[in-house]
Amino acid sequence: MTCLSTATGKSKPNLWLRITKYFREVRMELRKVAWPSRKEVVNYTIVVIVAVLIVAAFIGVVDFVVSRILILLSRIGR
Repeated sequence: MTCLSTATGKSKPNLWLRITKYFREVRMELRKVAWPSRKEVVNYTIVVIVAVLIVAAFIGVVDFVVSRILILLSRIGR
């Protein structure tokens, strides 16, 4: 391993060695990952889309109700 000396006397690996070490370690960690199957990914995607639609509908209904209440209150205040 080639090292460069600094002014403090400590040695530090050169940039190329640090980059290659980083990618080697990333590759080793990615081999440890338990990747989901295609069926799991499709199921999880459907769950997320349904949840987003439910939350969007809820926010839409609340927005509609609150805006109608504010319109009624503004008419009463006139």
